[in-house]
Amino acid sequence: MKTLWFNIQKELLLLRRDITGLLVIFLMPVVLVVVVTLVQQNVLKTLGEARVRTLFLDEDHGIVGPRIEAFLAGSGSIEVIKELNGKPLDTDTIRRAVAKGDFQFAVVVPEGTTKTFVDRAKKAARNSISVNKPKAARTDSPAPDPLDLVVYFDPALRENARAGIRNALERTLLAIETDEKMKTFGALLPKEVEAAARQSMGSAWSDEYKSSLPDVRIEWDKTPIMTIAEKTAQYGKVGKMPNTVQQNVPAWTLFGMFFIVVPLGGSLLRERQGEMLVRLLTMPQSCLTILGGKIISYLAICIVQFLVIIAVGRYLLPVLGTPVFEMEDSPAAMMLIAVSSGLAACGYGILLGTMARTYEQASTFGAVSVVIAAALGGIMVPVYVMPKVMQTVSLFSPLSWGLNAFLDVFVRGANLLSVMPDVVLLALFFLVTTAIAWFNLSRKGRIRIQ
Repeated sequence: MKTLWFNIQKELLLLRRDITGLLVIFLMPVVLVVVVTLVQQNVLKTLGEARVRTLFLDEDHGIVGPRIEAFLAGSGSIEVIKELNGKPLDTDTIRRAVAKGDFQFAVVVPEGTTKTFVDRAKKAARNSISVNKPKAARTDSPAPDPLDLVVYFDPALRENARAGIRNALERTLLAIETDEKMKTFGALLPKEVEAAARQSMGSAWSDEYKSSLPDVRIEWDKTPIMTIAEKTAQYGKVGKMPNTVQQNVPAWTLFGMFFIVVPLGGSLLRERQGEMLVRLLTMPQSCLTILGGKIISYLAICIVQFLVIIAVGRYLLPVLGTPVFEMEDSPAAMMLIAVSSGLAACGYGILLGTMARTYEQASTFGAVSVVIAAALGGIMVPVYVMPKVMQTVSLFSPLSWGLNAFLDVFVRGANLLSVMPDVVLLALFFLVTTAIAWFNLSRKGRIRIQ
């Protein structure tokens, strides 16, 4: 035990001498968390999670324009702009402003929209009423082309955002169309009933019979028949909304932990190249004791990294305008995931230090492999948006195991037992990589660089 403590002291002393390296270890994940979260938060603003400024021009001045404007303003995510620099809008101004990217989209209601809209609604309602008329008698000329509500989109706006805006506007137009058709239908139906009675009674009809006809009125009941009940599937009673902060804080914490493989692997490689490892092994200690000193020292660095980034999510990011990072009441599960993730990172770093033959190999391969594992593990983009093949490959990334466990705790309200499968995978990864590293160091001829 005393020998292990001496090895830990030796590693901490070497780390303390490299202040610049320590700053990089701690500052890199912090900067990544802050920058990526702020960038993604701004991206989500353009996709509807925050108010989007939209140009609106009503050239018609009828019933259609105000209804569309009321929908846009009442959505809660759109700010309607009807003038620029104190001047009324026109089509050319709107086109230029959207083309420059100053606005994501703009809506123009063309002149004559309401008149054409109402006329066609009345015509459609008349064609929908059939009282003692054969279908052929109601056949009219071919339906005219539908009206166009002009929507200008920023060329850089993604197609999924365009589709969402189009669908919302189409639902609004459908509601206006339904109202107009029902108004016309309600006005025409009593007349059609009277006309049918006149036709059936023929010469026996008298205006006295008109008062005996039923009073037919249609009042459109807008009470919804079915609504959407949104619920979140979660482990605990209270779950957290999945936002950029809840995703990025644990994700880039893991990325920072696993980037410890570069200094850890480089440290072990320098000891091999300088034959310090040979001198250490001449002392009464085993390879496992030497490796244990490195693992414990760098695991402590990983845990400090974790606590620093959690503090950034709780206290710094809200100051910069993002949601606060919220944690479930499961500190035991949280620390268990952090420790198992740190051990997995240390195991990989130790393995890298025993396999590489030059520092350039260790630093380059270590950095690139961690970035690839992070991309596969859902650190950069969620796994569910990846192709099916990539989703299958991501199951083998240790960063995916750690991220799933963190999200289970921070978002899904999981308890200690629920995260155990991912924790076990991380622990097995640590044991396998450490065992291979120990075997490499113990093998004859592997200590020296040939």
